[in-house]
Amino acid sequence: MKRSTLSHSLLNIILVFIESALTLLLRLDPELRKAAYPLAKQGSVVCLRLYLPHVEVFATFSYKGVLLDTHLPADRSEPDVIINAYSIQVLKAITSHDSEATDKLQIRGEATQAQLVKSFITQLGLGSLIQSLMKRFKAGSDKQKPSANEEEEKRDNYKLRIAEQQTQINTLTIKNRELETTVKELQSKQKALTITAIVMAVIAIGAIIGWIMN
Repeated sequence: MKRSTLSHSLLNIILVFIESALTLLLRLDPELRKAAYPLAKQGSVVCLRLYLPHVEVFATFSYKGVLLDTHLPADRSEPDVIINAYSIQVLKAITSHDSEATDKLQIRGEATQAQLVKSFITQLGLGSLIQSLMKRFKAGSDKQKPSANEEEEKRDNYKLRIAEQQTQINTLTIKNRELETTVKELQSKQKALTITAIVMAVIAIGAIIGWIMN
């Protein structure tokens, strides 16, 4: 009894690691997400019965990922798809990214569901993950190192922007000078008006004084 409990605990630990790895793979590999989407949309449940060692695992697909458990979900009476295979067969199908290895697995269930599961297992191969990572790395490298034509186009764009900015600066400089000239003219007119007003005031005062004295 104690031995059985330890085995069950060890299996749960392994399932947690596999579940975490699947979550990571789904994030990194867009093709794998595409293969898992129809299964997640239907909430498919897959029963994996392994031999050597004898293990039964249930995989429930959802938009959050793939949940692994040793028991069938409480709201389900039976799985949608059942896979019977030796552990080495499943391992080969997953690591080889080979459709022939996947076809050798005994997959039972509704034809469409079974085909979706096959597609997911095939896409789950490590080869697909490596290809996905290489594409990401290549895309990142391409972004960091633009081609000669792209560099030339960027330089032309920079030159065009600099020319436009220089034109705007020149226009603003001319407008600024025009404003300065206008201000000086207004100041000159204001001085002339002030002087004229003073002279007229002096003449008026003189006239008033002369009229009083007379």
